[in-house]
Amino acid sequence: MTRFSDLALDPRVLRAVEEAGYETPTPIQEQAIPEALKGRDVLGIAQTGTGKTASFTLPMITLLGQGRARARMPRSLVLAPTRELAAQVAENFDTYARHTKLTKALLIGGVSFGEQDKLIDRGVDVLIATPGRLLDHFERGKLLLTGVQIMVVDEADRMLDMGFIPDIERIFQLTPFTRQTLFFSATMAPEIERITNTFLTNPAKIEVARQATASLTIEQRLFQFTPSRKDRSFAEKRATLRALIKSEGDACTNAIIFCNRKMDVDVVAKSLKQHGFNASPIHGDLDQSVRTRTLDGFRDGTVHLLVASDVAARGLDIPAVSHVFNFDVPSHPEDYVHRIGRTGRAGRLGKAFTIATPSDDKYLAAIETLVKMPIPRAEAPAIEISDPAEPDARRPPPRERGPKRGDRNRPVRDHGREAPREPIRNVPPVAVEAPVPAGAAPAEAAPQPREDRPRDDRAPRQADRREPRPEREPRAPRPAREPRREPNRRDDSTVIGMGDHMPDFLTRSFVAATPSGD
Repeated sequence: MTRFSDLALDPRVLRAVEEAGYETPTPIQEQAIPEALKGRDVLGIAQTGTGKTASFTLPMITLLGQGRARARMPRSLVLAPTRELAAQVAENFDTYARHTKLTKALLIGGVSFGEQDKLIDRGVDVLIATPGRLLDHFERGKLLLTGVQIMVVDEADRMLDMGFIPDIERIFQLTPFTRQTLFFSATMAPEIERITNTFLTNPAKIEVARQATASLTIEQRLFQFTPSRKDRSFAEKRATLRALIKSEGDACTNAIIFCNRKMDVDVVAKSLKQHGFNASPIHGDLDQSVRTRTLDGFRDGTVHLLVASDVAARGLDIPAVSHVFNFDVPSHPEDYVHRIGRTGRAGRLGKAFTIATPSDDKYLAAIETLVKMPIPRAEAPAIEISDPAEPDARRPPPRERGPKRGDRNRPVRDHGREAPREPIRNVPPVAVEAPVPAGAAPAEAAPQPREDRPRDDRAPRQADRREPRPEREPRAPRPAREPRREPNRRDDSTVIGMGDHMPDFLTRSFVAATPSGD
């Protein structure tokens, strides 16, 4: 049997591995470490949970034992698809490099640029980053990749799913051609194969297990049920999940519950808390500090159930996960392999339960085609729903609809209060006055018919209840105004214009006199 001491690793690395409690390498480690120590490119394909992280961390620490890092020029680069996976690689590096003087920097989103710039300026031997944050530092002129000697791409298939392949190609072009490349993935899609053919030089291809296969230490079960009503499917699925967790009892020490959508992660976690379970959500929309705190709580046992999206389906190494529950059947069959791979790691036994409805049949067929085996069926446990009329948690409560327009019994709004409209009684006809012609004096109002009861028996009118006003003093009469003079009227003493008066010069003759002698 091969031991770590037989792999020509640095003695300081072997000491750290021994302190971590490992003696025998996994198949992927046994085959990948010697090839990486020779300086060859490595293409490793292995199912999740087989120890791929140590397959590149241990030889990388050994190869970087000699040399010194320069400012802004890391000596090695590790690319990871998610923040959690990058942080996990950083933890592995700290564990295995504790007896060396190698330095590292972690570049992930959700962390201040200033702190990361300080680490890069000092110079680091190992740079662990997500593609987006790495390119952000490069475009700001804070990072140079011309000194990279070893480049590692971890979980390449997840990079493909998240759309990082164009960024990976650009990063490859920024690194030296003489670099050593270690490429690890659980599946090998055609796009990934094209990248390996382009950027890897004569790689040592290591495939320790058939692609997209689940570990034999995982017990798989499929629970199918038909909801009573379409709008009750989500609530009944939550009840089925709670029944499955209770049926496992003490055997379920901790579990990861996977949902397809982020909003469902929050709803399921909240529902479990309301029913007395110790559950916490984790997905990409949460702040990085919250995600880190939740994962730490799940590792140390303070969080019992981790409700997660596929952000926790790839690469996270939490060895003691006893159960995995697929609350939703994944739409991509490869995600099923990665999800259930969170349990049964490092030779341990695990259980993976999947809850499905009739609408998930096409996804189940794709999963069984990929893994080349049928998922064993099991009978779903009986569920108890206290109030079958309870609305779905994802839907807003229905609005109360009032009577239709035109209904005689429809309530009438009166300053925020609704009172039923009184029925219409017999009302005497009201006489309509005829229009009064212009210029005519208004006729006296005809006396209105009064009730037969006397005046004293009736309630006093509003005018009768008012206090009498004090009498006012009579006003003094205004002085008579002079008649207003019209502007075109004149008296006899003034001549304005050419009215009735004709000037004398108009009656004179202006015939010129003829000179004498003519």
